[in-house]
Amino acid sequence: MGGGAMQASGEMGLPVNLGSYDYAKNSGAQGKIQNIDQTLLWVVVALLMWGMIMVYSASIAMPDNPKFARYAQTHFLMRHIISIAIGFGVALLAFQVPLETWEKNARPLFIAALILLAAVLLPFIGKGVNGARRWISLGIINFQPSEFAKLAVIIYASDYMVRKMEVKERFFRAVLPMGAAVGLAGIFLLAEPDMGAFLVIAIIAMGILFLGGVNARMFFLILAILVFAFAMIIATSPWRRERIFAYLDPWDPTHTLGKGYQLSHSLIAIGRGEIFGVGLGGSVEKLHWLPEAHTDFLLAVIGEEFGLVGVVAVIGMFLWLSRRIMVIGRQALALDRTFAGLVAQGVGIWIGFQSFINMGVNLGALPTKGLTLPLMSYGGSAILMNMVAIAIVLRIDSENKQMMRGGRS
Repeated sequence: MGGGAMQASGEMGLPVNLGSYDYAKNSGAQGKIQNIDQTLLWVVVALLMWGMIMVYSASIAMPDNPKFARYAQTHFLMRHIISIAIGFGVALLAFQVPLETWEKNARPLFIAALILLAAVLLPFIGKGVNGARRWISLGIINFQPSEFAKLAVIIYASDYMVRKMEVKERFFRAVLPMGAAVGLAGIFLLAEPDMGAFLVIAIIAMGILFLGGVNARMFFLILAILVFAFAMIIATSPWRRERIFAYLDPWDPTHTLGKGYQLSHSLIAIGRGEIFGVGLGGSVEKLHWLPEAHTDFLLAVIGEEFGLVGVVAVIGMFLWLSRRIMVIGRQALALDRTFAGLVAQGVGIWIGFQSFINMGVNLGALPTKGLTLPLMSYGGSAILMNMVAIAIVLRIDSENKQMMRGGRS
C-alpha cells in the first residue's frame, strides 16, 4: 500500500486502499478533475455500441423463422436502439439525483420492487413467454421487474447496513432481517420462474453485507445457507437437474437435442471462431441453430465472428469496468460516505457477477442459466436498469471529486 494512500485513509479513520486515487494526487491537480469519469463513460458507450452491432448481426436472420416471419430484419435492432435511447434519457435524470435522495427512498424503492414482482405473476398484468411470466408490457418496451429489483436491492441493502452499523455483529438483528427480505423477493422470482435473477440478487445482498462489515463467521454462514437453498431448489426441480446433467456432458446423445442443445451449439460457435473469428456477419450458428443468440448467447456469436480476440476483449472491458466501479466505491468509503460507497460496490458486484455467469455459460464453464450480458445483450429493461446503475455510479464519483475539492456532496 502506497504511503500517500495510507496517509489519506488513516486521516479518515478507515483502512481503505485508494490505490492511485489518493488525496495528494487529487489535491495537486484540482483544476484537471472533471465531474464525470470519462474513461468509464467511454467504456460503457463502447460496450453499448458493440452490443448494438452484435444484436443486429445475431438477429438479422430471425425473420426466416416462421415464428418471426412478420418481423423485419431490423426489428430487434430498432427495439434495442429504442431501449438504449430510453435508458440514456432515464440515466440522465438519475445522474441528477443526489445520493441522499436515493438513501431516503431506499425502503419505498424496495417495497415497489416487491409489488412489481408480485404483480407480474397476475395473468392480466404479467406477460408470459416460453412458459415464464417475467414481463409487464408497456407498449414500446416490455418491462422486467426483476431487473428493477436488482437495483432496488442494492440501494436497500446499502441503506440497511448504514442503519444497522451498530448491530452488524449480531446475526438475528442485522443479518436475518435482510435475509428475510431477499428471501421474500426470491419466492416471487422462483414463481416466475427466474432463478438466475434470484441468484444475482442473493449475491448482491450477501456482498453488500460483507463489505458493510459483517464478520467472516456470519458471512460463511450466509454462504452456506445460500448454497444449501440453491442445492435444494435444483434437487426438487427435475428440469433444473437435467440442466446440470447436460452441463456435465453436453455431447451425450440424450442431452445434445435436449437441455444441452444451447450449450453444445454455443461451444460449436466459439470453436468455429478460432483466434480471429470468421468476420462480422459470418456466423453460421446464429442461423437458427443457436437459440437466444441475440440475448443470453450473444457472447457465442461474438466468439464465432471475432474469435478468441473478441472474447478476450469483452472479458477485459468488463473486468476493467467492474474494477473501476469498485474503486469509486472505495473512494466514497474513504470519504466517510458509507451509503454511496456500498451502492457503488453493489453495482460493481452486479455487473461483474452477472457478466461472469453469462460468460461462463457461453463458454461451458457453468450450467446454462438465463442471464443476459450486461449492457450488450438484447433486452429493454436490462439495458435501461444497467444504464441507470452506471449513472448512479457516475454521480457517486462526481460527488467524491466535489468533496475532494473541498465542496459539499
